[in-house]
Amino acid sequence: MSTPDDRPVLVVGAGPVGLTAAAELARRGTPVRLVDKTDAPSPLTKALMVWPRTLEVFRGLGADAYIDKHGLPVHSFRYNSGTDPICDIVFGDRTRPMVIIQPDVEELLREAFTEAGGKIEWRTELTRLSQDPDGVLATLRAPDGTETTEEFAYVIGGDGASSTVRKSLGIEFKGATYPNVFILADTEIDGDLQRDAVHYYCTENGIMVLVPLYNGRFRVFTAGPPGMRPEDLTEEVLQDFVDKRGPGGLKLYDVSWQTTFSIHARHAERFRAGRVFLAGDAAHIHSPAGGQGLNTGVTDAHNLAWKLALVHRGAAAPGLLDSYGAERAAVAQGVVKQAEVQTKAWMLSKRWQIVLRDVSARLAERSGVFDRFYSPWLAGLTNHYPAGPAVDEEQGGRLRRTRLRNGHLVTDTALRESLQVDRYTLLVTLPPSGTRPPRLAELEKTYGDLVTVRSAPGRRFSAVLVRPDHYVAAQDQTPELSRILGHLATLAPAGNLTREGHSA
Repeated sequence: MSTPDDRPVLVVGAGPVGLTAAAELARRGTPVRLVDKTDAPSPLTKALMVWPRTLEVFRGLGADAYIDKHGLPVHSFRYNSGTDPICDIVFGDRTRPMVIIQPDVEELLREAFTEAGGKIEWRTELTRLSQDPDGVLATLRAPDGTETTEEFAYVIGGDGASSTVRKSLGIEFKGATYPNVFILADTEIDGDLQRDAVHYYCTENGIMVLVPLYNGRFRVFTAGPPGMRPEDLTEEVLQDFVDKRGPGGLKLYDVSWQTTFSIHARHAERFRAGRVFLAGDAAHIHSPAGGQGLNTGVTDAHNLAWKLALVHRGAAAPGLLDSYGAERAAVAQGVVKQAEVQTKAWMLSKRWQIVLRDVSARLAERSGVFDRFYSPWLAGLTNHYPAGPAVDEEQGGRLRRTRLRNGHLVTDTALRESLQVDRYTLLVTLPPSGTRPPRLAELEKTYGDLVTVRSAPGRRFSAVLVRPDHYVAAQDQTPELSRILGHLATLAPAGNLTREGHSA
């Protein structure tokens, strides 16, 4: 084990992404400072769809009771062409999302961060940033206007689409903006509308999405004309949109929040520059279609935090951090592509295009495509990572017959919940007649700060190395453990290996 770094990690932005990064670092014992230039948390509901993989991250932070209290389970997505049903994407226990409004998400994360010993520094702004290979210098402006320059081990920019961190690095934010203006509103609705489903109405007049909220209200999402200004959105205008694009017979009242916004599809040219990292909207933004925005940002932060924690305490080599950008860029690109396809499908206007869309959706429902592929993807359960510093190359043959694949999430939910979060876990199966391979003892002696070994009886020998985020890193089918040991050697080079009996 190399010498731990005693300098804190600076996290900029106390929204869902920054809070997740800070809470995950703090619970692993990494010193962290979390700053935000605003006065207090935003009360605006903003994002609200939370998928199972993200719920799993939150539950890992101890938020079970909060989720059960504030979450509204969603039974299905119901798609209509005009008022004619197209398809019903029904979610099972494994893929079912919950509606949890962003202020509640942020509150549960603040509680987790606070319980881990953290404190949010409000009205504290990052003004300058510089770095060298050994550390990062950040200038912070305090609430009283004074500025101090301090040294940090690493910096995470979770400060949104207008990220100061990204701009300080000079990283380009590539992409485009949709010509339409889009509308959000939270309101009470009188009318017959199923409350455990999200309702989509794709009409020749435009898209209308109605999302139930746990407090009895509904979120209204629709498209406005290009050039529409916030002051143009009155309750009468909103009601007119619902009348023309909804199912009919719905009356809006007591609108608590409404806004107009543009949809962008943009991504940073890279997610890392030296010791500084970008996550969430600071790294990528896209259409809200599919409700993936908050979830992608939270899982960005989750992916980065465990790696930073291991490197910061000296249990893993800095090369592990090279995997962050490639892994999360692959996920973000898939989300952006899916959201763009769905947004364009919403806004089709030619009759033949609409007919083709509707027929395709019905066929996908009847053939089980949604159940087998789309719902698990939405749930965040089928994202996988390419080979690299944190994922070994797959060898094919025997390994491909296993249920677990390198770069993929461990499929058993109960098993995931039982695994370590501050180190790797080596899952070993030993045949009844076999003896414990000498290489296992060697591995435990050499990598005691990085890996915990769990053994169980099985028909034949196998070893699966699982990362702290419960993705498969490497596998072996032979007691020599050549693949596993080779992968671990890249994570903790010989100069950084632990001594027998030493633990973090």
